[in-house]
Amino acid sequence: MPLTDSPQRKLWREAREPTKPYLRFASSAPPSKTPLESGPSWQHHAPPMGPQLAAVGPAITAPRFRTTLPCCTRPRSRRLTSWRRAALPKDEDYYLIDAEESIGDGFSFSGGKYGEGPSKSDEWFAQGKMVNAYQIYGDKGKAKDPFFGLTMGSESQSSDDVFRWFCVEAGSSSNPKVLLIHGLPSQAYSYRNVMPVLSDKYHAIAFDWLGFGFSDKPQPKYGFDYTLDEYASSLESLVNAVAPDKLSIVVQGYFAPVAVKYASEHQDKLNHLVLVNPPITDKHVNLPSTLASFSNFLLGEIFSQDPLRASDKVLTSCGPYLMKEEDAMVYRRPYLVSGSSGFALNAISKAMKKDLKAYIESMRNILRSNSWKTKTTVCWGMRDRWLSYDGVEDFFGGLNQKIVELPMAGHHVQEDRGEELGNMIKSILR
Repeated sequence: MPLTDSPQRKLWREAREPTKPYLRFASSAPPSKTPLESGPSWQHHAPPMGPQLAAVGPAITAPRFRTTLPCCTRPRSRRLTSWRRAALPKDEDYYLIDAEESIGDGFSFSGGKYGEGPSKSDEWFAQGKMVNAYQIYGDKGKAKDPFFGLTMGSESQSSDDVFRWFCVEAGSSSNPKVLLIHGLPSQAYSYRNVMPVLSDKYHAIAFDWLGFGFSDKPQPKYGFDYTLDEYASSLESLVNAVAPDKLSIVVQGYFAPVAVKYASEHQDKLNHLVLVNPPITDKHVNLPSTLASFSNFLLGEIFSQDPLRASDKVLTSCGPYLMKEEDAMVYRRPYLVSGSSGFALNAISKAMKKDLKAYIESMRNILRSNSWKTKTTVCWGMRDRWLSYDGVEDFFGGLNQKIVELPMAGHHVQEDRGEELGNMIKSILR
């Protein structure tokens, strides 16, 4: 037997509808609009009730039920981690990606400012200087982008004759020199917590490779093609410019084979070589998927133009790489202000995919050669998600070379445990 649809039941059913709560009046006059009735167009309010409800009793207020948004407009409650979350205007780390154009060629991004005040990137740049090193080959005119053949902006063009490298120094120039070499993809900024530790006893120098950070980022085929052979030759030019006398070298990650090639040809200049998570075994010859994706045909060019994919995703996929938002913005900056950084990353990823195996084999032969006399120490972040530790101890242990393990660090040790690595380097060099 069907239930009688009494006035009370009608009122209860209408109150269950997902609408803004409103007052029902036992009066023949329609209720005046209240602030409760204002809202988005998708909110539909029930019509005012007529005098037929007067017999029900005194004026009734509908129960307050929480309004539910349609699934397409319902906000997510999950809070993103700090390095993925765009800060709110009241936060200290507030930044504006869509601000007015400042620098860059604007090929893929506007080159916006990060905020009205000084940023970590500005502060870091103020600490460094530009060093001219490595001659530019040929004269092929103005660089053009690989998609449409449009002439790119100044940041994508080669210098007139010699490349410009961004270098930061710490400590007295009279102290023994230590050259700090970052890996792929990273910047000299990754050594920001290492350099102060070394500065009391050493003259520490960190630099951005060509194609990274604040150094020149020429368009491939217009002065620099980002091959490993070119990187090895350019490293020699830079060392001659910043450290003409003896020095020690600390190199991290996938640029270790390049540094070892240079060291093998200039052992008389080296006091010590420190390798930090270098690719050395047969398992290390293939790039991790996050790096290899930039070498894919067409997709690589597209992926490399995404600042979060090219910086945050790559850096955080290799270990416990936790950064504050202000530090993450330093790594994003090159990809935000110009398309040149993305094209450089795309080119070096292709070069690594092609030549890394041969360079690793060469590095292994150099290190186990009887002619290798340079003191060598290996520091290994045990939480490296890119390079397996299996076989590393067997190789270096067989050469009687010291291995220092860092249990809490990943692939980019200098970022994860900067002060710890700095003290370790001091102990090794001492």
